[in-house]
Amino acid sequence: MAARIYDLEELKQFGAEPQKVMVYSTDKTLGAMWCLEPGQEVFLHAHPNADDVWIVMEGEGLYFMGDGQEALIRKGMAVLAKAGQVHGMRNTGSERFMFIGIAGPVPVEVIKF
Repeated sequence: MAARIYDLEELKQFGAEPQKVMVYSTDKTLGAMWCLEPGQEVFLHAHPNADDVWIVMEGEGLYFMGDGQEALIRKGMAVLAKAGQVHGMRNTGSERFMFIGIAGPVPVEVIKF
């Protein structure tokens, strides 16, 4: 039987570069954990074929929505990038920042900006 329960504390990884940790992947969606030290960021990108929901588990950061639009998000908040919408993130806080991304359908295409 495939795993259905994931210990996010155990999976967390921080490093000199932003860390992307795959949590799960099915034939319909995938889940990844992003771990950012202060100042680190996830590059601006879009998924032309998939929605991407980010759920902030710890810390705070600046969510980039493309076209120069930004929003401060923090632990307990979720953001949605519909298919084709530009998005990215920077840890602007003084603490570590971790969020979970759930995207689908798979395979998820990525276009960097």
